[in-house]
Amino acid sequence: MLPFMPACRPFLLFVIILRLVLAWPVTAQERATASNSSWKFAVSGDSRNCGDVVMPAIADSVLKGDAQFYWHLGDYRAIYTFDEDYRRLNPQATITDYHNAAWPDFINHQLKPFGTLPVFLVAGNHELIPPKTHYQLIAQFADWYDSPVIQQQRLADNPDDHLVKTYYHWIHRGIDFITLDNSDADEFDPDQMAWFTAVLNRAATNTAIRTVVVGMHAALPDSTSAGHSMNDSQQEQFSGRQVYNLLVDFRRNAHKNVYVMASHSHYVMDNIYATACRKSDAVLPGWIVGTAGAVRYRLPDDLGQSTIARTDVYGYTLATVAADGTVSFQFKPVDESQVPGPVVDLFGSEQVHWCFAQNKSTYQVSGATCPVTCCLH
Repeated sequence: MLPFMPACRPFLLFVIILRLVLAWPVTAQERATASNSSWKFAVSGDSRNCGDVVMPAIADSVLKGDAQFYWHLGDYRAIYTFDEDYRRLNPQATITDYHNAAWPDFINHQLKPFGTLPVFLVAGNHELIPPKTHYQLIAQFADWYDSPVIQQQRLADNPDDHLVKTYYHWIHRGIDFITLDNSDADEFDPDQMAWFTAVLNRAATNTAIRTVVVGMHAALPDSTSAGHSMNDSQQEQFSGRQVYNLLVDFRRNAHKNVYVMASHSHYVMDNIYATACRKSDAVLPGWIVGTAGAVRYRLPDDLGQSTIARTDVYGYTLATVAADGTVSFQFKPVDESQVPGPVVDLFGSEQVHWCFAQNKSTYQVSGATCPVTCCLH
């Protein structure tokens, strides 16, 4: 053996290892993450009443659409009365039986169909209808409100913060996703406002963040759906306008994208903040997508500048994120034919058809009235 060969062995070993690494199989998600390609996520909310029938169809469509996660914007079960889908399977249940079973029912029929796809939950007002409480909500859904990605982000923000909350954020591929909790009339409270302000301040100076997407249950005040929104109480109206102003200032000063998603009203509508209440440069891109199974409402008389306004439909918004962080939203309806066969077998074709044909209400949401105090900037 030549005397220089032993010295070459580390180099040869390096070459062998490098070749093995290059040949190692890479998943589709890893390739997408490593590249500047576009990617997708899905959003909708309000799955009470017929969510056990509709949500499996939404999950199937979301999974086929290559979304990287699903964001549920609240109102999992009705709570104040029996959900029609639950009643179909449990005709003899008492209201106490229903209250004990409602949230496990939501998990089994509406979350499990997503399989391993991450699901992020928002608290809705129906989650706090008595006898349900905020503490019970966190206890039941701790696996979601304190999932590893949420916990890691919370501790990265503050290593001493070990309190599980129903408001949280996580950063994914250059986007700061912020979940706010306006599930009761006392929100946003001072603690949540201080937390939200701190999150925005960090996002403004973090060069890795290009975009902020905010998700909540009820829309911020003074939208085209103001009659069923954070205009409903003085505290919500006051703090909701503060949040809106903070987001407008963030966009102006940080020069980053801002999008706001909500549900609560049971229809789909885009451009909800383009009302006479605001100057054109203070309009944030906003959606209402309360189409995951709840009884469908009538649209407001004034649709403002919405280009999509539909009721008596179910579905979700599929968001496509471009390489520069801009997000485009497309409403993806699901119809009766898309309900998976096992779901039809379980609930019966009659109940499935009722959900799509008859799950409607005459309740009509009123639009923004635009008092002087609501005008921004």
